[in-house]
Amino acid sequence: MQRTSVPLFGAALLLAALAGFVDVLAYTSIGGFFASFMSGNTTQLGIGLGYAQWGDVFTAGSLITAFLCGVVVSAIVAQATPGTAHAPVMMTCTVFLVIAAILRMAGFDGLAVIALAAGMGAENGVFSRNGDIRIGLTYMTGTLVRFGQKLANSLMGRDARFAWVRDFALWLSFFGGTVIGAIAYRSAHDRSFWIAALVSAVMTALFALLARTSLLRRDGEPA
Repeated sequence: MQRTSVPLFGAALLLAALAGFVDVLAYTSIGGFFASFMSGNTTQLGIGLGYAQWGDVFTAGSLITAFLCGVVVSAIVAQATPGTAHAPVMMTCTVFLVIAAILRMAGFDGLAVIALAAGMGAENGVFSRNGDIRIGLTYMTGTLVRFGQKLANSLMGRDARFAWVRDFALWLSFFGGTVIGAIAYRSAHDRSFWIAALVSAVMTALFALLARTSLLRRDGEPA
């Protein structure tokens, strides 16, 4: 993880929590599939092919495709935006999450989860630079690997004493989002989709506010 200003890293923690929240909505809505965890969906795709479970193949394939579409759309938005692109890219995520909430209220659960996946693909573009993801908001396996490596280096005196804290905080935020998502889905059910959309909208406004300051410029070229 590259060095990032404190305000932006704080925003990254909130976005990781949102990704965990949304993953729970997808998993509990259609069972066994994810909106942001494409490794899990790829595993499900392989199992479906191996066991000729074509419904699972279609679901997993649709989610992976939607996620990729979200990534592509966010990259196009970022390239088309002069200056800092955090807010426009985040708005793309918000639009997908609003569509998901509308589809959920209309009873189209499968399509709603596909829209969630597109939103998570778009969210990952918030902290990209020239095609490289500076902060992985949904890649928790890689985050845990970095946490473990930095912790080991710290224990051996080869790294700063608390170099591992940021990766651990990112994982903890994602985990916290899953817990909150489970509670929200259990208590609010369909309305929990709107909660995700609202949080995304607030984050969009936050990035727009940060863009008016020097905080984004100090962080270097944005997404």
